[in-house]
Amino acid sequence: MRSYVWELIELANRHPRVNILQPGPGVGGHCIAVDPWFIVAAAPEEARLIRTAREVNDAKPHWVMDRVKSKARRFKDPVIGCLGLAFKANIDDLRESPALEITRELMSSGVGRVMACEPNLSQGRGDLPLYGLEEVLRDADILLVLVDHEEFKEMDRELLKEKVVIDTRGVWR
Repeated sequence: MRSYVWELIELANRHPRVNILQPGPGVGGHCIAVDPWFIVAAAPEEARLIRTAREVNDAKPHWVMDRVKSKARRFKDPVIGCLGLAFKANIDDLRESPALEITRELMSSGVGRVMACEPNLSQGRGDLPLYGLEEVLRDADILLVLVDHEEFKEMDRELLKEKVVIDTRGVWR
């Protein structure tokens, strides 16, 4: 069944005073992902909605992992291309990044071979080698879009025809 969330957000955003943020694989960064917990700790009864919102967002990477694992069962030895590691588009900052968390979890889960692509970094980080976009597109069975970098938005969609695509950012709607 097709999800219409992207179309609904696009329609709602046509209103001049509405700007609904795009959903994704979780909330990251050094402020937004952490600061609400300070409010919850200081005033737990008054901050129940904030707590619930953070719990939902903190669980999102696990939801993404479950989707990938489900799709990976189709393949004998799946290759999973994780597109984007930063906490938001077009930056190189990995602090509190749900994309990085998901990629590392996939690597340690043994679900398949993981190829990480982060066009804003020139080299990998220790246990996390980086691959070029062309190589990932060529070799991956499953493409997992975790960050909506411009490079991903601008690529030729014909290259996706034979791939299983999990687009958490609505890049290839």
